Amino acid sequence: MSRLSLPLVIAFFVVAGAGTSYGQQQLGYVDSEMILSRLPEYTSIQQNLDRLTGEWQSELDEQRSEVDRMFEEYQARELLYTNDERKRRREAILQAEEEVERLRIQNFGPQGELFKEQQELLAPLQERILEAVEIVAERGAYDFVFDRSGDFLFLFVRAEHNLTDQVLEELGIETERDMR
Repeated sequence: MSRLSLPLVIAFFVVAGAGTSYGQQQLGYVDSEMILSRLPEYTSIQQNLDRLTGEWQSELDEQRSEVDRMFEEYQARELLYTNDERKRRREAILQAEEEVERLRIQNFGPQGELFKEQQELLAPLQERILEAVEIVAERGAYDFVFDRSGDFLFLFVRAEHNLTDQVLEELGIETERDMR
């Protein structure tokens, strides 16, 4: 689900304000993070991601420890090495540090394996949520539905425009309202 940027939201309010002569715009919002957390599949997906993260972090920590060990050994014996040996060992340490950084970026970088896994595993859930939001929005004749958990900050929201429970119900998930 896409996040709204501030310029886009400002443009929306300008357009919506200009369009008031055609009728009032019906606005609603949802909290997609709360909805996502209530989906039963999300827990197992999050556990898989946590497991992968732990494995990759352990591998990174092991390599970082090896670099630290190499550096400590170099410092302890630096005076015993010839100039060529010092240069060779420093280059080996630098190469090992570069490998640690390469592995960190490969696994945890902006386009790394963790990001790709999150996208792949969460995409079906996000699609289901989006479909449910569309059904609720059409049923309630909402013109716009915002995601409260996005980058956009709402300074004020009326609770009656919160469609989160309706989306949860559309997904077949029991809400607090149902438990009463």
